Amino acid sequence: MRLVFLGAPGVGKGTQADKAAVQYGIRKISTGDLLREAVRNQTTLGLEAKAHMDQGRLVPDSVVIGLVREKLADPSHATGFILDGFPRTVPQAEALAKVLAERGLQLDRVVNFRVPREEIVKRLSGRRSCPNCQATYHVEFAPSKRGDLCERCGETLVQRSDDHREAIETRLRVYEDQTAPLITFYEKQRVLADLNGAEAVETVYRNLVKALAIPQTA
Repeated sequence: MRLVFLGAPGVGKGTQADKAAVQYGIRKISTGDLLREAVRNQTTLGLEAKAHMDQGRLVPDSVVIGLVREKLADPSHATGFILDGFPRTVPQAEALAKVLAERGLQLDRVVNFRVPREEIVKRLSGRRSCPNCQATYHVEFAPSKRGDLCERCGETLVQRSDDHREAIETRLRVYEDQTAPLITFYEKQRVLADLNGAEAVETVYRNLVKALAIPQTA
């Protein structure tokens, strides 16, 4: 099973990808994880990515696509994969199609998770994390039992700079401008499934399982 999960920041696609990866015995591929791994291992693409990141620039499509190509060539992904956070643009989607075609493959399903804008802002702006052990909390949905302190290590919790409302609004605008067009792109290929991501996590997952069981339309 070869899947792509789409959705704005904060819709919960990463959580759903983790659950689906376990149930279906396939690997989740996050471009963020790919970049961090490549930089940590100092691969050729990793060093190129780091050069851009150190200067505050976006990592070029050619580098990201190269990392995805390398990962898909790994035998551990032979049973399938879930791409989380890639593609982000139509040109990236076209490049992904070429990478898959090189291996005689194509996507089985693209799942788009929809959540109202204000709900996304609430989800992201309420997140808190521990700078020491990386544990995450939410002031409303999953607060620390120790108030402003991490339950694990006692460190003071912080709000990431990109989880402030102004930054969230910017991230959503970027998504709407650059990534939302992928919905139409994949609709035309008849592989898109649209899900309400605003429901409870388990409800969303049950609907996801149903969506993955629906045969593709010819």
